Amino acid sequence: MNPSQDLITQINTLTTKIETQYPEIYHFIEEQPITIPSGTSCDTNDKILLEYLDSLQELLNHHLETHQKNPNTA
Repeated sequence: MNPSQDLITQINTLTTKIETQYPEIYHFIEEQPITIPSGTSCDTNDKILLEYLDSLQELLNHHLETHQKNPNTA
């Protein structure tokens, strides 16, 4: 599997996790079509995919940090 395919798989997995386990933040995901040019700029494409994956992870981490249930309030 090439790096782009691996990144796309990770993005799909994380997006599905957010959609199913954290639907309250799913609407914050700004889905934008990614056009993959047919040139020698594969490094650029991987960079864009990695940045998007990082932004999804940051969104989820922020949600978990700010909405973590306090066991003392239960």
